[in-house]
Amino acid sequence: MEATTEKMVRVLQGNEACAEGALAAGVRFFAGYPITPSSEIAEIMSRRLPLMGGHFIQMEDELASMAAIIGASLTGVRSMTATSGPGFSLMQENLGFGCIAEIPCLVVNVQRGGPSTGLPTQVSQMDIMQARWGTHGDHAIIALAPASVLECFEMTVACVSLGEEYRTPTVLLMDEVLGHMREDVVLPDPEACEVCSRLMPDEDEIDYCPYESNERNISPLAPFSGAHRFHVTGLTHDRHGFPTMVPEEVDAKIRGIVNKIELHADDLALYEEFMVDDCEVLLFAYGSTARVAKSSVRALRERGVKAGLLRAKVIWPFSGKRLRELAKHASLVVVPEMNMGQLVTEVERAVCGAVRVVKESRVDGSLFVPAEITDFVEKEMGR
Repeated sequence: MEATTEKMVRVLQGNEACAEGALAAGVRFFAGYPITPSSEIAEIMSRRLPLMGGHFIQMEDELASMAAIIGASLTGVRSMTATSGPGFSLMQENLGFGCIAEIPCLVVNVQRGGPSTGLPTQVSQMDIMQARWGTHGDHAIIALAPASVLECFEMTVACVSLGEEYRTPTVLLMDEVLGHMREDVVLPDPEACEVCSRLMPDEDEIDYCPYESNERNISPLAPFSGAHRFHVTGLTHDRHGFPTMVPEEVDAKIRGIVNKIELHADDLALYEEFMVDDCEVLLFAYGSTARVAKSSVRALRERGVKAGLLRAKVIWPFSGKRLRELAKHASLVVVPEMNMGQLVTEVERAVCGAVRVVKESRVDGSLFVPAEITDFVEKEMGR
């Protein structure tokens, strides 16, 4: 496949755009296991990576895939995997290892219906809370949710960059509709994609501590096989990386991996706002559902309802700042989701009872249609 240029218009699937974004972000290692509806990402990376000096490995399962990308990242290589549904569940143990060991890597989850095998070829948004709380223990995570094929590219690049900057695993929460839909896109030149580089220690630093505390709780990470030798473990560890049970050191470690992300929730927040300036009914949505919600806003406006849309691009860490501001002038907040109501709980917490919040759920493996949301809003308004 030829290198993309800024003037080249292409028709791509979301999965294809995701793979292109990973390559543009400098990902040179992929380990994974085929699973619907994410398999196209692995297939593309298996062809493209060897041509770019990178490596692709099909692992025996998703648990091993997660371990492999952590190992690759420790050598200094930007790494990723892609999965869906049950595969994301299998990754959780080693995702937790990546969180406590603070290893940058990207997990792409093209969501499908569940639980268990569920609906392998159908759409859902059922993994929102799993992305935040799937692995055990207290930790934080960065998770983004695209809503277009172009954003599948852009947010893959962003996830790689944020992982390197914050020294943490990141999650891209796509869904089956986004993964398989096709749109005309003009991809940026890969050389124009800005990706943060992880903080590195000086080569001549004598007392290198891979987990030294500082104001940002983000320490330099030396590559294995480089000038520094250091210890990595899934046990709670001290600044040298060795296991500790000293209460003060344990407390500092857990608070550090949480605070380095959660305290920057407002800085990380990204939203799309549509007709919110005078809205009395606010729709809060993300992913494919947000595309439908935007059409519903237009339809509601035609019916005389002052509706608006706030689309969350960053799901975790959840920032309620802008939501609270808009809720002050609204009488109703509607949260449509392709699950039983997962992010709606965060919306309710954010508005602190200032406005009525209602959820609209769809869990049958089908995407919302605009009329469903439009009619639901009017019913909630008593019209």
